[in-house]
Amino acid sequence: MNPIRKIEEEKIFAVLRNQYSEATEEVINALSCGGINIVEIIIDSPEMVKVLEKITKQENRPLIMAGGIITQRQAQIAIKAGADVIVSPVFQMNLVRICQTNGVPLIMTATTPNEAYAAWKARTQLIKISPANPMGGAEYIEDILRPMNFLNVIASGSIKIDDIQAYLKAGAKAVGIGRALYKNASYEEITQRARMACEKAKGM
Repeated sequence: MNPIRKIEEEKIFAVLRNQYSEATEEVINALSCGGINIVEIIIDSPEMVKVLEKITKQENRPLIMAGGIITQRQAQIAIKAGADVIVSPVFQMNLVRICQTNGVPLIMTATTPNEAYAAWKARTQLIKISPANPMGGAEYIEDILRPMNFLNVIASGSIKIDDIQAYLKAGAKAVGIGRALYKNASYEEITQRARMACEKAKGM
């Protein structure tokens, strides 16, 4: 399945950042047991690249988005490691070109309406609005989409599980959940939180 279409159909993805590389795989397994089949891994160290390589070689693995990608070199490394999608926290035309060349979807992050429109003009299939919660939450998504309902946006950034439906109702195609899924949680609790998040998303 096309990765972008899968993100839109699943409506939810996990965002893993500041995780010890030794624990990331276990966290992903716990999330998968709870029904979350899309994970954005922030690639901020060589150790995380190794984790990415290991996970993408597994059978029945989740769709993996490589996040935190800013430079062409980072994108090349992530693509070589098997990333299904590249996610950048900035607007960078060099990333557009390298992802197009390699046939890997690129999601660019925007905070303001101007940035979101610029990403759309660059033919970005999905635009990540982040940090969504500090900017005004679901209402901010509504405000961006009201004059530009042609934008395909996903939301991420300090979003709580109970707020998932509000973001989807506001027009977000999918919602990214980070610490709310795994902070101070055992693997069993992570699975329970993931299951709850999926139920919220599927209730839409």
